[in-house]
Amino acid sequence: MNGEVEPRLPESLLVFSDVHLGSDIQEGVENGARRSEAVDRDLVRLLTHYRAQKPEAGRWRIVIAGDFIDFIGMTIEAAETLVTPLTAEEVAHGLGNACDHARLKLSRVVARHGDVFTALASFVADGNALTIVHGNHDIELHWDEVKEDLRLALLERALSERGDLDRAAFLDRIEYSPWFFYRAGVAYIEHGHQYDPLCATEHIMAPLSPLDPRRVARGFCDTLLRYVVRRTRGLKEHGHEHVGLAHYIRFGARLGLSGMFGLGARFARAAFELFRLRRAHFSEAAVILRAEHDERVAKLAEATRIGVDRLRALLSLQSPPVTMSIRGIMAGVLLDRLALALVATVLLVALAVYGAFHGYAFWGVGVVLVTWSLLHRWLSRRRTVDPAEALIERAGHLARLFPAAFVVMGHTHVPLTLPAGAATYVNVGSWAEDAAGDDGEEPTAPRTHLVIHVNGDQAEARFCAWADTGPRVIAGLDRAPVVVDV
Repeated sequence: MNGEVEPRLPESLLVFSDVHLGSDIQEGVENGARRSEAVDRDLVRLLTHYRAQKPEAGRWRIVIAGDFIDFIGMTIEAAETLVTPLTAEEVAHGLGNACDHARLKLSRVVARHGDVFTALASFVADGNALTIVHGNHDIELHWDEVKEDLRLALLERALSERGDLDRAAFLDRIEYSPWFFYRAGVAYIEHGHQYDPLCATEHIMAPLSPLDPRRVARGFCDTLLRYVVRRTRGLKEHGHEHVGLAHYIRFGARLGLSGMFGLGARFARAAFELFRLRRAHFSEAAVILRAEHDERVAKLAEATRIGVDRLRALLSLQSPPVTMSIRGIMAGVLLDRLALALVATVLLVALAVYGAFHGYAFWGVGVVLVTWSLLHRWLSRRRTVDPAEALIERAGHLARLFPAAFVVMGHTHVPLTLPAGAATYVNVGSWAEDAAGDDGEEPTAPRTHLVIHVNGDQAEARFCAWADTGPRVIAGLDRAPVVVDV
């Protein structure tokens, strides 16, 4: 389903995001991600808790607001023969995002995180519903076969507990939303990556690669992750929002001479790939994909009775992928500031040589340094890596397009609630351990979630974090249970 207008039954919503199951499956990678067993344990406890807390009317619906499975984050070296042959890049960096590649990845995730899938299956087996919204890390859920594999994996676990389970009814309660989930007047929910140019896909309803429609389109972040981050010891996946060129130069220096050259070579290959992706945006194949996307949007408008004009207005809020812009690519990998530094260096050397023979070079050196400093600051301000402000700004527009008490997103991994016009914007944070700084502290996951109960014409919400004693309202983020007229 793609965001139906009205629920078929009165439902309470349990919303969480960014679980990133599989992010620690790193074959042949020294710089692999970490994930403690405590995260899975607490997620199972959360599901068990709410499974036992029956809503006053109707049933629960879990809405996972994207990045449930981290297809992008895992690295798997395939030993068996695949239907879709590996490219040279996939041989070097692990399985890609073709349908059969994604199915193999999913099977590894289900095996690794079996307790989570069992708890989720039990939740649905009780008569509750599940909607999985696609994020940028699990956009591979675009493939029908991958969606069906996930449904059947949950069914298998449910049947192991209940042999008399109605299989058809169970499968019907599991839905996927490639774009957004909407309950009129109650909640508008999407992942939020479409407002982040570093992670957005050009065609949300047809996210295929113009270079090879057997594969999903690759964006800026997953390109850098595969080419650079996973292959560089000590380089973190997160925390690049507020650092500049000097940070990476210092980091490279700590790697030694060979390490610095290796890092530079990986960045160069990534930049080359990004420019190759840019050319694909303007190819004939991209025109065909655009037509397919428009057709799917029209079908979605008809199926949900939302209207094509409103969906087009929603599309207009999305950010174009940074891979469509030469300036965006250069800013993203700091090539613009590197080029500026090289030009300034050449000019300073030229002025030094000129001054040795003719004098009066002091003023020229001053002009170069001041100009470099001003341009560097200007380029720094134009480079937007942290998408949090964009998501907050879009929330107000979304609340007007889709009237709801709550506009909910994930993606940034930072729990947050703010007014958004007549609605409340909630970023439900994450279940991913990526909050560690440079002070040696252990990474932690926010373990946050949103609970919405609908009683007549009111929606009552609690924004909580999971603790050892159960769910607790987050101090400073949600003052108390909220009641909003809808």
